[in-house]
Amino acid sequence: MVRWEPGAPERLQKAALELFATRGFEQTTATEIAQSVGLTERTFFRHFSDKREVFFHGQERLVDAFVEAVAAAPAGADPMEVVVFALQSTAPVFFSEERRPFSRMRQSVIEKNPALQEREHHKLGTLAEAMAGALRARGVDELTAALAARSGITVFGLAFLQWIDEGESRSLAEIEDEMLARLRLLISPAASRPAGRA
Repeated sequence: MVRWEPGAPERLQKAALELFATRGFEQTTATEIAQSVGLTERTFFRHFSDKREVFFHGQERLVDAFVEAVAAAPAGADPMEVVVFALQSTAPVFFSEERRPFSRMRQSVIEKNPALQEREHHKLGTLAEAMAGALRARGVDELTAALAARSGITVFGLAFLQWIDEGESRSLAEIEDEMLARLRLLISPAASRPAGRA
């Protein structure tokens, strides 16, 4: 009988990413991933339904964190303020400086595989749906909740890609702030113009 190993999903995830980055996603098997950390293929499939899911381990925690942050936002905040609060609350918890190299490597593998790209888009959609649901629970109407949530997740997705860019040293929260400022300028460009200018 195989002995249960604490932290097996994380060990498998790390090993899988390293193998995918060096050998390629399609060329790496679940058995090879498991064996590289001294586990069996059966153990791999106990934690992950397939190779793709290795990349999305822990997604539920991120979804839960967004939902909890929306619920914890100050009373009276407008929908977009709530979304900003959620972005700022989750960024330092899930996207620390120590995680940046892992995220860079993960993204490089995803960019080479259409199936992984599709799954990543699905993940962002799931985050947006969860955030919209949490906004509705605060009494926001359906259309406004969807618009605010999708805007927020677009900001999150673009900021994340900037955060993992080589040479980038700002925190994810700082980049999100910049993206939000750009979004505000797009929505209200007149507000940013000096007085007297057309």
